[in-house]
Amino acid sequence: MDPVSVVREASRLVVKVGSSLVTNGGQGLDQAALAQWAEQISALARSGKQVLLVSSGAVAEGMQRLGWKRRPKALHDLQAAAAVGQMGLVQAYETCFRKHELQTAQILLTHEDLADRSRYLNARSTLRTLLSLAIIPIINENDTVATDEIRFGDNDTLGSLVTNLVEAEVLIILTDQPGLYTADPRKDPSATLVQDARAGDPALEAMAGGAGSSIGSGGMLTKILAAKRAARSGAHTVIASGREPQVLVRLAAGERIGSQLVAETPTLAARKQWLADHLQLRGKLFLDAGAVRALTADGKSLLPIGVQEAQGDFERGEVVACVDADGREIARGLVNYSAAETRRILRTPSAEIEARLGYVDEPELIHRDNLVLL
Repeated sequence: MDPVSVVREASRLVVKVGSSLVTNGGQGLDQAALAQWAEQISALARSGKQVLLVSSGAVAEGMQRLGWKRRPKALHDLQAAAAVGQMGLVQAYETCFRKHELQTAQILLTHEDLADRSRYLNARSTLRTLLSLAIIPIINENDTVATDEIRFGDNDTLGSLVTNLVEAEVLIILTDQPGLYTADPRKDPSATLVQDARAGDPALEAMAGGAGSSIGSGGMLTKILAAKRAARSGAHTVIASGREPQVLVRLAAGERIGSQLVAETPTLAARKQWLADHLQLRGKLFLDAGAVRALTADGKSLLPIGVQEAQGDFERGEVVACVDADGREIARGLVNYSAAETRRILRTPSAEIEARLGYVDEPELIHRDNLVLL
């Protein structure tokens, strides 16, 4: 697909709007900005596109309502701010979209919702049903219950996971910067805008800096990694300034705005995409060179004989990482044996599993159908 027309040609979009845009730099909800997003999204909906909105702003709005000047670090304070702020955020969006005769739905997600296969499928079914009813899903992380272990960490990551979940063609990440630069333009005046690039290109990660504002939790690096993740389902990503007038409408018309990161990698099958999207893994399996070759070059299953070490406390059926001798993750998959069982059968031929454990569930530690290469 021509990178200029990725938004124009798409029928389903995920739009992510950052905290600094929604809250006018943290000064409470920017009602005028929210009205503009609703107006533009309604225009896209009238043109036949399905749009899901991933919106930050609950914590920032809660901070404003509670009179807090700095984003709190304590988890219970963040949860309290999110609980207070989410009320105002959803109410404001509902009011703005109602003016355009569009209904909205609030969807709050944690990583546990997407890590569990049945809950993942239920979330996908719910979102697809809402889209079929011409309802605009307003999606945010469920900060009121999420802990550090189950948090997405930023809504760029959440946006990419939602993109994969509903198989959207494009993820649009709106920020307070014009797009991705070759260096931080605030520090390097020679930095130039990257207009077109390949999602997942390692050079992009080298360009990106750290977290930007004191209001949000992401930075340009999280947006590049989100584009890389979205590309696993074949989705393109656009990173553009949310302060550009009518940016969504102009992108949908085919105008070149911001940075467009095009997906050029083969699309993963739905089940393997779910595996690749796991953020928290239960353990690590360290493979020898023969096992690495068997997985990456020969497309084979992982056998116990090729595993040198097992780290973590995982149970049968949980997702674990497969790493090489340098600790680099090359694959992940659903393991057939618990951590204790795995340690007893390391370096063991499959024919000897029963002798070691007294039983045998599967000859493979991870079957290739339950394994995804990264």
